[in-house]
Amino acid sequence: MHGNLDRILKNRLLEDLEDYPVVAILGPRQCGKSTLAKSIGALIDAFVYLDLEDPRDLNKLSDPFLFFETYSDSCICLDEIQRVPEIFSILRSRVDQTNRKGQFLLLGSASPDLLRQSSESLAGRISYLELSPFHLRELLPNQYSRNTFWLRGGFPNSYLNSNDEKSFRWRENFIRTFLERDIPQLGIRIPSSNIRNLWMMCAHTHGGLVNLNLLGQSLGLSYNTIKSYIQLLVSTYMIRLLPPFLSNSKKRLVKTEKIYIRDTGILHSLLNIPDSMTLLGHPILGSSWEGFVIETILNSIPSSKGYFYRTSNGSEIDLVLDYRNQLYAIECKASTSPKVSRGFWNALDDLKIEEAFVIAPIQDSYPIERRVTVISLENFLEKMIQK
Repeated sequence: MHGNLDRILKNRLLEDLEDYPVVAILGPRQCGKSTLAKSIGALIDAFVYLDLEDPRDLNKLSDPFLFFETYSDSCICLDEIQRVPEIFSILRSRVDQTNRKGQFLLLGSASPDLLRQSSESLAGRISYLELSPFHLRELLPNQYSRNTFWLRGGFPNSYLNSNDEKSFRWRENFIRTFLERDIPQLGIRIPSSNIRNLWMMCAHTHGGLVNLNLLGQSLGLSYNTIKSYIQLLVSTYMIRLLPPFLSNSKKRLVKTEKIYIRDTGILHSLLNIPDSMTLLGHPILGSSWEGFVIETILNSIPSSKGYFYRTSNGSEIDLVLDYRNQLYAIECKASTSPKVSRGFWNALDDLKIEEAFVIAPIQDSYPIERRVTVISLENFLEKMIQK
């Protein structure tokens, strides 16, 4: 369905296969890891792909030493690597024997156990790359619709589906599968209802400050339990915790992280928002746009770092972007006639920011002050990438 779309990560992946014996692509299920790996395989002379969820492929590793020896000159791709965590020590042995670059390409989720086992076994031998759902910059012009991308999110099978109803149904099935199959397969024994309820509460507080005590009280779970569940959703790429920007000023700063459902399509499914008409009338509209903008920027400019800024007296910036040793302030407004508050101007002065943007669903950019430009998301990304 999406094999004709090049992913931004592709060139970096090819480079790392030339520099490391093992490269791991980590990301949520159905984000396009297998498609990307197979497109890379088409460029490599000897490439072997095993889907470890397929019993026939899994059986080929019943004697992994023999299999790896048989395909000693190939790049061996192991998809859903979390299914066979015991293989990491064997990979290390094989890598150390041959000392050849580009021996293994591993695909899987970034579960805590997987990261720990791979980093312990393959320290110095492995490169980790993160693949998110589609970036805005990865979509062909004739396939790109801002409103569709915002509504459906970036999972390929959601965004590229034939209509909103089918896309919504796909996301509902994704959520169910994630809760009932993927979580247990990671070796995590948590009632799926607990994770679903927490995920729903995170959706309702999307764009707000994390309050673990309140979440715990609402769900009847302890602080530490809620903290571990939140970390699980972070490590499986379902939510993002945006850290506060802690400046050296003497202002009283909010130091709690903000929480976002990373994919707006998943957010809208959790909140039962099936179409754009429902979204436009929903209280989550502004926060949804904010999360969409922030996630798109951080995914599309991977060398950047993102924070939010808020003080106790109301100074606030939605996203402080640290990019190429310069700070940019970004305010997100889901309006074609955006207005910014006094708190935004105060925050610019607090941080001495010289270039700021108000990102809104508009077409043409225009300045509202010497430092501040109202701009579309697409034009903002183009401007940043040219810097």
